Amino acid sequence: MKLKKLAGLISLLCLSPAWAIEPFTVEDIRVEGIQRTEAGTVFSYLPVKIGDVMNDQQAAAAIRALYATGFFKDVSLEVEQGVLIVLVRERPSIASIEINGVKDFSKDQLKDNMKYVGLAEARIFDKGVMDKATQELKRQYVARGKYGVSVTATVTELERNRVGILFNVIEGEVSKIKQINLVGNQAYKEGELLDMMKLSTPDWMSWFSNSDQYSKQKLSADMEAMRSFYMDNGYLEFSIDSTQVSITPDKKDIYITINITEGAKYTVSKVGIAGNTLIPKDEVEKLIQVKAGDTFSRKALTETSKKVGERLGQEGYAFANVNAIPELDKEKHQVAFNFVVDPGQRVYVRRINIAGNDKTRDEVIRREFRQVESAWFDMEKIKKSKQRVDKLDFFSEVNVETPPVQGTTDQMDVNVSVKEKSTGNFSVGAGFSNGGEGLTLMAGITQANLFGSGNHVSTQINTSKVNQVYSLSYTNPYFTDDGVSRGFDVYKRDTDSSSTAVSQYSSHTLGGGVRFGVPIGEDEGISYGLAYESTRLGLLTNPSARLMQYVNTFGASNSNLLGTIGWTRDSRDSAIYTTMGTVQRAFAEIALPVFDMRYYKLNYQHQWFHPVSSDLTLLLNGEAGVAGGYGGKPMPFFKNFYAGGTGSVRGYDSNSLGPRDIYNQALGGTKRVIGNAELLMPVPGIKEKSVRLSGFVDAGAVYGQGDLPGSAGLRYSAGAAFTWISPAGPIKLSYAVPLNKQQGDKMQKFQFNLGSMF
Repeated sequence: MKLKKLAGLISLLCLSPAWAIEPFTVEDIRVEGIQRTEAGTVFSYLPVKIGDVMNDQQAAAAIRALYATGFFKDVSLEVEQGVLIVLVRERPSIASIEINGVKDFSKDQLKDNMKYVGLAEARIFDKGVMDKATQELKRQYVARGKYGVSVTATVTELERNRVGILFNVIEGEVSKIKQINLVGNQAYKEGELLDMMKLSTPDWMSWFSNSDQYSKQKLSADMEAMRSFYMDNGYLEFSIDSTQVSITPDKKDIYITINITEGAKYTVSKVGIAGNTLIPKDEVEKLIQVKAGDTFSRKALTETSKKVGERLGQEGYAFANVNAIPELDKEKHQVAFNFVVDPGQRVYVRRINIAGNDKTRDEVIRREFRQVESAWFDMEKIKKSKQRVDKLDFFSEVNVETPPVQGTTDQMDVNVSVKEKSTGNFSVGAGFSNGGEGLTLMAGITQANLFGSGNHVSTQINTSKVNQVYSLSYTNPYFTDDGVSRGFDVYKRDTDSSSTAVSQYSSHTLGGGVRFGVPIGEDEGISYGLAYESTRLGLLTNPSARLMQYVNTFGASNSNLLGTIGWTRDSRDSAIYTTMGTVQRAFAEIALPVFDMRYYKLNYQHQWFHPVSSDLTLLLNGEAGVAGGYGGKPMPFFKNFYAGGTGSVRGYDSNSLGPRDIYNQALGGTKRVIGNAELLMPVPGIKEKSVRLSGFVDAGAVYGQGDLPGSAGLRYSAGAAFTWISPAGPIKLSYAVPLNKQQGDKMQKFQFNLGSMF
């Protein structure tokens, strides 16, 4: 049979009948021209099998199928004596990809990104894919503000039908915002409005915040912030008409122009309530944040709708709608609002579902829930439940969703998803001192969620030069079903103060005790306990006269039966990322009149968290303590209060404040006051809640007898701190500068704590 050739291009098959072939039966199929591709691969894509009758339509379909694989740049068919011959020319494979001129990114990172668009070594070369990779490379530089980036791709043919691709990158300079213009503002100065924008022209902080680099997302956020500002200050008809962003031909400078219409300033003329409120109308009126005569505020309207909706949610009306219907008087520039309340249908909780707790038992989470299954939905109880699970401190994230049950109108589920974190903690503490101590270290091991039961066990082994501590503590937070906790403590403490700021003595203490905690309110509880201690004292070189007098009077060995009682109230919104709420603690320790010791210690602490803005939280902390002997007995010197260092007044050496002996060693005292003000903030550019920066001011003093050096006068310090709950454990660093250092004070400006999770 004479050789017949079929067109390699589908279009030619369709254009002219000259390419038409007489139908024939395929007796065999042969593939020619392949180098890398297996013949079986071609057969698998070919829609023609031996024994089929071949015609024009099947030939066109075969060519289309082989082209669609992307393996070939040319395909043609021939027929010889009933044998279908498939002639192909393979596309080259990519032997190498090189990127030159890159400084801002790692080459491996850029190559990984190219894989997502289909360009990688050993893959089939496709010019269209290479063009996409070029654009992706440019996009990454544009995202960093380098609008003048130039990327050229060069393809070099190699032996064995391969190619090498070379990207030459000229990164260029970062494009900066040269000017931001506002057009149409009259009520507020341009500078005041620009100050509330995150985008800005270059200033001394731009290198850190990148605020001078244009971003469409940042501009949109700034526009919304400006709109909220105007709407919250009475400008009901405020609008942003247009924004223009232009860049200079050299790609270095960006100009932004924002056109706004302020409109008139509106006041509220009247406020009404309509609809079925279900709760007393006077109670609803107390929740309304908008009053007649007030300047219009969108924020106040939103807050009103939220509060009324939440109040109805406490009664089981989870889907309540509260809409503010406005009536504008454009001549008088007044607006009246009618709050229309539609409570919807009352719903109850069908099921509480918990997910994400691989280690923690379900019951540990469920016993913290105040919302129960088959009860009416209560928004306040769900919020309280989330807070209580949050405060367990077993999870890095706690999320609660309340989806309606499909097919019903009066049921919903509560879905709780948690992200567990390591609750075992091997902690190491350290501090650098400019005194003779240098680097000081301490360690401890804690498991706050033993075997997922919620029980707490802690062991401490400290073999430092100063303190040798061996302790074991165990706490069951739900010793009874109603939340009464029980704990045990056993400890051995040896102290050698010869290398510290504390007056020179040694002590060896053995002790053990039991304690209970009883909840008396949702956020409130009391605790009480009983412990036995046996202490043996030793005086080192150059002890103070007061220490010698105590040992000579009461002997070197003492036994003690301690009674403790405490009270705690914790209303923080979260233990993971606290932004508001208070913590109050009061604690009393009394040596019961069973053995020779007679003393008491009282301590009170109050912490207050207040959100200054969406990102800033103010923390105020105050502590006061007083101690003394009773029954004619003095206060044991080794039970004194101390201050200085982490947890009290940073910047001063640990336990160094207060009365000192003639050798300038701290004696401690019977009264202590501590005050801290700290502004907590996220790290710029990092959204992770486990990382926080803070600036602080500390103050504190320890008071003893007035005739001792250092007995009077507060010490102050100021500094900055960094806290990160890292995967390896909590890391805390602080640097503080004493503000009123006195003669004899010991400094420790830099302090850090780090831990390792398991």
